[in-house]
Amino acid sequence: MTLDQLIDTLPPSAKDLKLNFSSLVRNNTELTPQQLWGTIVSTTIATRSAPLTAAVLSTAPEHLSAQALEAAKTVAAIMGMNNIWYRFHHLSSNPKYATLPARLRMSGLRGHGIEDVDVELWALSVSAVNGCGKCVDAHENVVREKGLTEETVAAAIRVTSVIHAIGAVLDQLAAEANAAVQQPAVV
Repeated sequence: MTLDQLIDTLPPSAKDLKLNFSSLVRNNTELTPQQLWGTIVSTTIATRSAPLTAAVLSTAPEHLSAQALEAAKTVAAIMGMNNIWYRFHHLSSNPKYATLPARLRMSGLRGHGIEDVDVELWALSVSAVNGCGKCVDAHENVVREKGLTEETVAAAIRVTSVIHAIGAVLDQLAAEANAAVQQPAVV
């Protein structure tokens, strides 16, 4: 199923998400196509919604080079790991943890052949999904130093919020369908 077909199946309760998807994704003018679709791919993977991820990954090659698509997948994987490590630092009241080395491989965030600012924007967006304040601050600082405006960052986070909400609705629909199958027959 394509992404557009999947969006069209959203229930009436998700009408605002459909409208926001149309204006913020289909008709986006604030991000470059690579920024937009890298954000969509990386944050969709972070949602952990299987139907949304499948639809996005089937549609993304129309909008991203193979190299950019691989970089977006890599960002999602690495930030999924880093966001846990650094969110733990943020949540723990023990300052000792912040002094300990991460000892986590993160080389995929470099040498990908994609504009660093785009990769950093995707890392920021995934960090927003995963709720890691340290990573949000760090990556927001980098993209701003590399020349992105607050408006561009906000545009990516708007897309991220819509993608995340669509994933939640799709998970809700799957849970409802599963519950209906498990209901005993009424005699």
